[in-house]
Amino acid sequence: MTTVYERAATPRPTRGRGRPRPSPAGPLLALLWAGAAAAVALWWYDTRSVVGLAGWLTDAGRITGLLCGYGCAVLVALMARVPLLERRIGSDRVARWHAMAGRYTICLLVAHVTLILFGYAAQDGSGIVHETLSVVLDYPDMLKATIGTLILFAVGITSARAARRRISHEFWYYVHLLTYVAIFLAFFHQLALGSDLVGNTAAQAAWYVLYLGTAALVVWFRLLVPVRLNLRHKLRVESVYREAPGVFSLVVRGERLDELGARAGQFFRWRFLSVGMRWTSTPYSLSAPPRPDRMRITVKALGDHSAAVGLLRPGTRVWAEGPYGSLTAERRTAPKALLIAGGVGITPLRALFETLPGQVTLLYRARTAEDLALGAELEAIAKWRGARVLYAVNGADGTRPRFTAESLRASVPDLAAHDVYLCGPPAMARDLYGALRAAGVPDRRIHHESFEL
Repeated sequence: MTTVYERAATPRPTRGRGRPRPSPAGPLLALLWAGAAAAVALWWYDTRSVVGLAGWLTDAGRITGLLCGYGCAVLVALMARVPLLERRIGSDRVARWHAMAGRYTICLLVAHVTLILFGYAAQDGSGIVHETLSVVLDYPDMLKATIGTLILFAVGITSARAARRRISHEFWYYVHLLTYVAIFLAFFHQLALGSDLVGNTAAQAAWYVLYLGTAALVVWFRLLVPVRLNLRHKLRVESVYREAPGVFSLVVRGERLDELGARAGQFFRWRFLSVGMRWTSTPYSLSAPPRPDRMRITVKALGDHSAAVGLLRPGTRVWAEGPYGSLTAERRTAPKALLIAGGVGITPLRALFETLPGQVTLLYRARTAEDLALGAELEAIAKWRGARVLYAVNGADGTRPRFTAESLRASVPDLAAHDVYLCGPPAMARDLYGALRAAGVPDRRIHHESFEL
């Protein structure tokens, strides 16, 4: 189906190869670990000697508490949607760091609570239940800290894979937002009771800078920047049309969209202000290069929310955040590129197929020929720019084509000299990654971004 969006003039892809910018992932990780080392150094500097079981337990509780407090700030900063992280490192990679840091922080929290309570009980010669009640009810700011701790435990439990499979995304999301409340409630007991912070003006100042700086990132990038974006650009649904069974494209119209700096391969988080959809924000990739007045996404009906996208009416207001993602031309290191898409993973790669400089081949995997969404557009782009489109669909008997190093090299003989952009279901992406490495493609040339966070 031809739309006004598709008929708009499209610039030819730029020839030549730019020099990719280095990823800030290494320096950022070094900085995060340096912060953890500084927390340990603070404990070491403030510890003269450790005597007896009570001393060992209490001091172990102190160091785990410091690291837990530092970890809480890191957790929030990683998900503040800072453009440097979201666009240069990649949203999925940052989210994996956040998930890993979350597991470490919860473990440190459990260790801190357990060690401190047993250390205090050993020191006072009292039972653990009596000591727990005394600490919670009598110590300054500890009741608030206890409530914050229970909230963090709830967040940790609902974030476990087994729990995530049984609860809705919306429930998980709103429980996750309580992390801000939990950290606020727990913050003050660190300054009132933390022996490494009490009386240490420099350490307290550093702790305030850490937490206030993190809060500033959240307020700016998760609140003020999205508000400005949506007030300025006034996004609304222009049209919705069917691409394939259960697959719909949605064109969003707005003002001065070129100011967003969105690139082919990136995504936004979309919230449609319609009945039943306004409380859910979902990431969808741009399925065509953005224009000064329009953007397009293509969505497959995989759940209640994505199925409702096909029912949206023109004129519906849209709230968007972004652009995010690093699956862009900036990651390219070679003059040739292979794009491999599986299912609805075609959406960011269709935009790259139109704009990526150099020699480009697209390999598109789908169950049936009818499921090849955007197929007519891909053929038109391939003809226009002299590129190749290869299809991999199930046989008449349901046999699935296998991606191996040999089959990939047969399709693309000089495969090792290509950059490979990969987007599709997680299982397919894992299999393809192994096959590409076996075919001699260096790890630095395999570019993948996943929404399975």
